[in-house]
Amino acid sequence: MATVVAWVLVFGVLIAVHEFGHFAVAKWLDMRVEEFALGFGPALWSARRGETLYAVRAVPLGGYVRLAGMEGPGEGDRDDPRQFPNRPLWQRFCVIGAGPVMNLVLAAVLYAVVFGGLGLPEPTTVVARTLPQYPAYAAGIRPGDRIVAVAGEPVHSWSAIQRAIAAHPRQPFTVTVERHGQQLVVTVHTRYDPAQRAAIIGIQPTVATVRLSPLAALGAGVQHTGELTRLWFVTLAQLVTGRGRFDVAGPVGIAVMVGQAAQAGLTQLLLLAAALSANLGLFNILPVPVLDGSRLFLLGLEGVRRRALDPARESLIHLVGMVVLLLFVAVVTYHDITSLLVRGRAF
Repeated sequence: MATVVAWVLVFGVLIAVHEFGHFAVAKWLDMRVEEFALGFGPALWSARRGETLYAVRAVPLGGYVRLAGMEGPGEGDRDDPRQFPNRPLWQRFCVIGAGPVMNLVLAAVLYAVVFGGLGLPEPTTVVARTLPQYPAYAAGIRPGDRIVAVAGEPVHSWSAIQRAIAAHPRQPFTVTVERHGQQLVVTVHTRYDPAQRAAIIGIQPTVATVRLSPLAALGAGVQHTGELTRLWFVTLAQLVTGRGRFDVAGPVGIAVMVGQAAQAGLTQLLLLAAALSANLGLFNILPVPVLDGSRLFLLGLEGVRRRALDPARESLIHLVGMVVLLLFVAVVTYHDITSLLVRGRAF
């Protein structure tokens, strides 16, 4: 039940923000919005405010913003300047593109909340524990010692300590620690750990929660979202060229990840929500019928041809795209379920 609630909340927020992007820009440009809905199917709640119907519907698997003139082929009024098809091309492009953009904005904000508000656990150079019967314990390193140098080279982070230790897999080296204001130099050697596939000396770091200032957190959130976007396009390029492995989680797989993140705590849930929001926005710009990317592509084509595509043909493209998308969702859902069953048997 907790997994279901977390899944509905996370996806509800992601979809609401996405659709709000379309809605807000359409309202700002004075287009007539017929309906703003979260979910599909029968309405659980609805209310009309002005010319717009706001609704929460029974099936929490999406949402939509219904703009005047987008009902279907031949249903628009060419004399109504507030209908979507009658607005300038750049305005229609902005309305469609606002949804994916808002998902990227949400990702940056969620990352900023974690970086600046909740904070991220970060290992320090202070030893929290030395494992008995390992080289560090035998050499005299104890909890509370702060490692300041490895093999004579200063280290200022846990990752630097790991790299320095990994650089001496087969020979002894010195570790300089600070204890009660004094520096001690001890000699250690590494032991290969098959589980980690790395050379270790048997120490564990003290973990501190690091929080950034609001401005630095926002900058880090934007930077993190930008890096995630870059990796998304790199992965897509590798997939298209056949150099990557097709590994996509469907609704079931994502629900499992959300449940696991919720159990791990609010920080992990927000980090996952940020990643999902960015991926939702980026996935939506793909030129696949039904997705925003398809409408953006058709608008671009209209700009090149200087005339719109026939409405009936455009509706057929979106109908075929809907069928293909549903088949795709069915395939990845089947993959998710079979993967879960295999894991269950493995345990």
